[in-house]
Amino acid sequence: MLKRKFDKSKLPSRHVTEGPERAPHRSYYYAMGMTEDEIHQPLVGVASCWNEAAPCNISLNRQAQAVKMGVKQAFGTPREFTTITVTDGIAMGHEGMRSSLASREAIADTVELTMRGHCYDAIVGLAGCDKSLPGMMMAMVRLNVPSVFIYGGSILPGKAPQVDEIPEDFRTRDLTVQDMFEAVGKHQNNELSDAALDMLERVACPSAGACGGQFTANTMACVSEAIGLALFNSSGAPAPYESRDQYGEASGQAVMDLIEKNIRARDIVTRQSLENAARVVACTGGSTNAGLHLPAIAHEAGIEFFLDDVCEIFRDTPYFVDLKPGGQYVAKDLYDSGGLPVVMKELRKAGLIHEDCITASGRSVGEELDRVAREADGKVIYSIYTPITKTGGVVGLKGNLAPEGAIVKVAGIPSQHQRFVGPARVFECEQDAFEAVQKREYKEGEVIVIRNEGPSGGPGMREMLATTAALSGQGMGKKVALITDGRFSGATRGFCVGHVGPESAHGGPIGMLENGDIITIDAITGELSVDLTEEQLAERKIKWAGPRETIYASGALWKYAQLVGGAYRGAVTHPGGAEEKHEYMSL
Repeated sequence: MLKRKFDKSKLPSRHVTEGPERAPHRSYYYAMGMTEDEIHQPLVGVASCWNEAAPCNISLNRQAQAVKMGVKQAFGTPREFTTITVTDGIAMGHEGMRSSLASREAIADTVELTMRGHCYDAIVGLAGCDKSLPGMMMAMVRLNVPSVFIYGGSILPGKAPQVDEIPEDFRTRDLTVQDMFEAVGKHQNNELSDAALDMLERVACPSAGACGGQFTANTMACVSEAIGLALFNSSGAPAPYESRDQYGEASGQAVMDLIEKNIRARDIVTRQSLENAARVVACTGGSTNAGLHLPAIAHEAGIEFFLDDVCEIFRDTPYFVDLKPGGQYVAKDLYDSGGLPVVMKELRKAGLIHEDCITASGRSVGEELDRVAREADGKVIYSIYTPITKTGGVVGLKGNLAPEGAIVKVAGIPSQHQRFVGPARVFECEQDAFEAVQKREYKEGEVIVIRNEGPSGGPGMREMLATTAALSGQGMGKKVALITDGRFSGATRGFCVGHVGPESAHGGPIGMLENGDIITIDAITGELSVDLTEEQLAERKIKWAGPRETIYASGALWKYAQLVGGAYRGAVTHPGGAEEKHEYMSL
């Protein structure tokens, strides 16, 4: 490769490397062993969410070294740094879960501050767990620098020992962490012994990588390709595969091409590319959390793309990729079947993809799809003309119980079971609901209501996987429904409605519900309502005692609760791209 020359006079790093007045700054770079050439090349931030919290993140450090090699090969100077991750699988089911969504903002903020403070010219971001993916992409769009995202890869599926103590349904399927949460419910239901639970927990997660189904991490990994910030097919290979290093190297080289062509994050993330991303979430039966993260990414670019807009796309997108939790297969199976490029190729056949959107390779989506030779296998990836269902695996709901909307995953739920009418059983927080489920203090046909778990009122908008998995483990996942102003894990299955807005803390109707109120959830018509008149709801609001007081009166979660907005706008904490008064790269 011929050495390329870059005009540093137009790049942010000129502020720390160029001219006699920057001699003190250069002395720091020499202290780290950098050469004169390296100092005067573009400086590329290589940001990773590496830590030892969970398998999702453990391989990112190694992969970052491959990215740095690619940057160097293309005559850039990589500068590696790390930021936090809160891993939902560890944080789930206790107070730690309040830190999860807030960590998305912290990731975006810390990456932004590191990039600004050191005047880096571009970024390659590596992330592996649920909130770290959108957090990293939000930082890229906020800064609007040349940007390439790379996913750390999924975990390999687990396999249960072939012993009699373990029920046959566990022995005959690939295991994910979702199975462990559901195993807890079966254990509580005396359908799984202590020994069987012990054996399963040792084999369910056999490698580095993020949760293996189409849960939030893999959903947002698919989004990273569909939106254009990641190289095509880079998200598919499982974390332990050595081929991930090749994608890392290619991503490092690609960001240098983007610098040369002055292609920045907001050239890639447009209204059309956001619509492409929403299509991919719908057709793969992806996580409802995408309804939170896509608006948040759009917000960084100053684009109004709210929950309603996401759900409108979900409504007319066929669901044709058979992935857990609604389906049968895991992320490795999707990769083996050709990965997201084959999925997008099917969407193109039905005219459901904007082909002109630019991608991290510098090529358009259409040009990338022209290079894809493989076709749908009919097993993991169905033909778009013979889908699993004709509408998306995720549905938006509205009504007098959710004026700002709500969201429900229906992938794997037959259409005849997508309407549920029943009396409310109200709980003031997740712990109360989980304890009631453990003790079976609920009845078949009820709608379990968990409130005070919104972004502000929680604070933190916790996910409810422990509760929903316990219901499934008890065999009641299809016999009750659940609604909350909090969130659900991408691994949740059953008729579970999240993101109900306005949240209880903001005086939303969910805060006015009482035990026995008749609730209608209809995913076919998009309705979420309670059998109360406007006058009755107004009377209850007059009597409402106000937001529940939380124990978070200081610290990061207190700050988050003061700043965070509604879920339908992405639960964001600052004014966003529409209010900007400068461009980082022009300072």
